[in-house]
Amino acid sequence: MRVLEIGCGPGVAARLVSQKLKTGMILAIDRSEKAIAAAIAGSEEEIATGRLAFRCVAMEDFVLERGEPQFDLAFAMRVGALDGRHPELEAQALGRLRAVLTPGAVLVIDDATPLSAADLPDFP
Repeated sequence: MRVLEIGCGPGVAARLVSQKLKTGMILAIDRSEKAIAAAIAGSEEEIATGRLAFRCVAMEDFVLERGEPQFDLAFAMRVGALDGRHPELEAQALGRLRAVLTPGAVLVIDDATPLSAADLPDFP
């Protein structure tokens, strides 16, 4: 299973998820360089297993790297581009999510009803 955490902050949830994964991995992203630096600093053991990685990027700018597989599950907690605080970014972020999630993937945002990747809009 490949998991994407959007807006990981200092990486607490990503570390916990990586510890539960027997196979697969979690990529945690955040737009803040400071948050990513803290997440990496606090996750050396988990990163060394190959089940956890971090990347500094906003969801509305996120694209898969060449040859990188899509994700099976994505989740976000209090991410402005996905929680209604910045509606102008939401369509772009959801379009990017559609491109990086497998067709059967599940997206969980805060306490909202999980969405299927098939229900996400195409990226403009």
